[in-house]
Amino acid sequence: MSEAIEIVEVGARDGLQNEKAVLDVADKVEFIRRLEACGARRIEAVSFVNPRRVPQMAGAEEIMAALPPEPGRVRVGLVLNERGWERAVASGCDEANIVVCATDEFGIRNQGAGVGRQVEAMAAIVRRREAEGGPPISVTISVAFGCPFEGEVPVARVAKIARAAAELGVGEIALADTIGAADPWAVRERIAAARTEAPRARLRLHFHDTRGAALANAFAGVEAGVRVLDASCGGLGGCPFAPAATGNVATEDLAWMLHRAGFATGIDVEAMIAAGRWIGEKIGKPPVSALSRAGAFP
Repeated sequence: MSEAIEIVEVGARDGLQNEKAVLDVADKVEFIRRLEACGARRIEAVSFVNPRRVPQMAGAEEIMAALPPEPGRVRVGLVLNERGWERAVASGCDEANIVVCATDEFGIRNQGAGVGRQVEAMAAIVRRREAEGGPPISVTISVAFGCPFEGEVPVARVAKIARAAAELGVGEIALADTIGAADPWAVRERIAAARTEAPRARLRLHFHDTRGAALANAFAGVEAGVRVLDASCGGLGGCPFAPAATGNVATEDLAWMLHRAGFATGIDVEAMIAAGRWIGEKIGKPPVSALSRAGAFP
């Protein structure tokens, strides 16, 4: 295997936030430990959102307290505003991932703020990190390929948010297909636009498989030179504020495809299949990944 592709494991956050089952802290910590044993080095572990709005994400501080810092491991906390940033810093997260929605309607429903206010919050957090210190910051542009409320999202709007993040010095920008509306051609188009506006930022891609195109979109991203992809163990995932949104591209499916192409991910595919079955038993829902049904080959 000649070239590495980093898979950011999001099962512990995006994978669980839309499930009816609400796991206790011990089970969430055990899930993260199992994911790390599968070779996941960078994990979106917690979300610093109001637990009254997303009860599945309660216990973020307790989870981080149970995961002391370890060399080579990155535990990411999702942040929506300055209060979330303060909680991420106090909890000792290794990275804070700020989410900025690409449409006003989705932003108001998801975060209680339109695009402009979210960009202002992003800038305020970056300035606070520069003045006060804190973990590295990445930015995810959600509904970058389509919005359940506003429909098609103009490429120019996504590029404008990417430019705002780049001007603040954000080192990594993710384009997120929150509702699984992307196609490989749209992926290439938005990558090109983001690179034009944020040429020094590393790009990351986040795909949901709502319409069955997640692996094809990941392939298009890799062909376009992106080397960081989000994925979720077992294909778990969804968004409580996006009707009909289903799971993320499955980590085991994505890793298997990349391994077949000669890329290195560090993921143990068989172990990830087992982890998906374990968490499926915990939430009362079997994993939806292709490899959980068919197994790896050969």
